[in-house]
Amino acid sequence: MCLQYRKATLDEAEIVYCIVQHTIAEIYPDYYTTAVIGFFSRLHSIDNIIKDIEQSRISVLEKDGEIIGTGSHTGNHLTRIYVLPEFQGQGFGSYIMNELEKEIISENDYCELDASLPACIFYENRGFRTVKHVKYDIGNGTFMIYEIMRKYKG
Repeated sequence: MCLQYRKATLDEAEIVYCIVQHTIAEIYPDYYTTAVIGFFSRLHSIDNIIKDIEQSRISVLEKDGEIIGTGSHTGNHLTRIYVLPEFQGQGFGSYIMNELEKEIISENDYCELDASLPACIFYENRGFRTVKHVKYDIGNGTFMIYEIMRKYKG
């Protein structure tokens, strides 16, 4: 097995978009309402992904030449960490997190993320701790619940 973690290129924007959207569609219905899932899908639009690639914020994980996951960050804030459902539970999310944390902690005292409900335990097992519970109004009387989690250097 050959793994490569590297910055995404603009011609890979559609692949990153498909990974994110497929994962949201497969995993999130067990945790969120249709309205919240729609919010996540819009948040991770192709336009936002292209902007982040242009600013060198998105990396991809390749397994044997196939892109199976993605992760990004802005400063010390981790975002858009997704692994295709068929590759989850095999250590690929941890691989992406190790790379992101290494990059962030080299320049910051901590890393922070907004954890979706399906990912909270994964992050907690990596040493992240909840610093705030958030109830975010997405409109039409619908709220999204998530955790702001933080992991300190050392």
